[in-house]
Amino acid sequence: MSDQTGIQAGQPSARQTNAMHEDAPEFAREVWNTRLGFVLAAVGSAVGLGNMWRFPYITSEYGGAAFVVLYILMTFVIGIPVLLAEFTIGRRARQSSVGALRAAGGRPWVPLGYLFVLTGMLILAFYSVIAGWVTRYALVALFTGFPEDTGAYFSSIASGIPAMGFHLFTMAVTIAIVMGGVEKGIERASFVMMPILFLVVVGLAVWAATLQGSGEGYAFYLTPRLEELFSARTIAAAAGQAFFSLSLGMGAMLTFASYLSKKENLPREATVIAFTDFGVAFTAGLVVFPVIFALGLQGAVGESTVGALFISLPGAFVSMGPVGRVVGALFFIALFIGAITSAISLLEVVVAALIDEWKFSRKPAAVGAGTIIALIGLWPAADTNALGFLDAVTNNIFLPLGSLFLAVLVGWLLKNPLEEVTRNTSERIRPLLIGWLWILRVVAPILLVFVLYTSLPIVADAFRALTGR
Repeated sequence: MSDQTGIQAGQPSARQTNAMHEDAPEFAREVWNTRLGFVLAAVGSAVGLGNMWRFPYITSEYGGAAFVVLYILMTFVIGIPVLLAEFTIGRRARQSSVGALRAAGGRPWVPLGYLFVLTGMLILAFYSVIAGWVTRYALVALFTGFPEDTGAYFSSIASGIPAMGFHLFTMAVTIAIVMGGVEKGIERASFVMMPILFLVVVGLAVWAATLQGSGEGYAFYLTPRLEELFSARTIAAAAGQAFFSLSLGMGAMLTFASYLSKKENLPREATVIAFTDFGVAFTAGLVVFPVIFALGLQGAVGESTVGALFISLPGAFVSMGPVGRVVGALFFIALFIGAITSAISLLEVVVAALIDEWKFSRKPAAVGAGTIIALIGLWPAADTNALGFLDAVTNNIFLPLGSLFLAVLVGWLLKNPLEEVTRNTSERIRPLLIGWLWILRVVAPILLVFVLYTSLPIVADAFRALTGR
């Protein structure tokens, strides 16, 4: 290794040489090879099980189209501003979350960087278990077909040795990609995986439109129940989904931005990523709801997140015969791609911190961090209540808490954040960026405190389920 950042020995590339002269640390740092590579990788981080698994279920639970409207609102009112804040700190410092927050706010902000690392580790520990379920279902669809009793089948593989095996497989794939580095690992995988995911999801949505009875699903999905628009629980759920879906509050976007050229337009990239993320989530709803309503499964989908994805939908595919098997295979393959691209970003948060703070080279950092996370993940793989608890704590406490502190840091304490965020932007949008700063200062903190407060009962319920109290 030529240094401790995972760049191969020899002369750096032209892009790496440029990076060394753009207010970077004194050591060479990996960079994205192309703008498209960064966008696809960031979209891959955002687009995952949160879009195709969690979004349809949460939409069903919280009022259909009313939730969709609030989700859009939350994405653009606080999602994009916080995403842009992560981009600003990451690219400005060109370091992992720990070093970037030290550079932005001094030593008192280092614990927030470690919170990001811890959050990424814990989310990946249970996320890879769910991704393991997805992997198993994709293989079953391809080689044997879904079983008739999908409920009993899922109960048999959701925890214990079967779940542990596929969890470890998912972690192995994730580690292998991250070991390849930013350009040859993450960017290359995103170039292959993300176009496939987009094509499969759009194709499935077109197919779902042909189902008899799909209109009822569209009506539920696209007709707001106005009373839900003013529900505190629905507002909190929409905000939580926006943060979960956009990978905010865990340092993933900050880390990806640390590999970004100073030539890129940060507001443009943040907007493109948010629009694409929402587009995939919305299109996934155009697949799930027509299928659910066409087959009369709307009662089952509201029972649980697991029920929607791993019991009701496979049951629907079984009832469709050979066509259902093909559609089911494509659906779970798309889910697998989304899960892996998100898992990559979670592991990269931890790996980047090991490289920057402790001077590990990339391959040992990826293997070491991935192994520790894989071992932690054996707990949720053995007990679905543990999975639910980790999900509740990270998504309802750690993510909004991390986003809250980040908004305060960039909005109130960071010296001249507009200098970084307005690089290479047109004059006409610069007044809007002043509004962005005030959203971070006032609107985002208020909403995030509200989300934290309303989320406490969810965490309490998960803890009671875990402890049996």
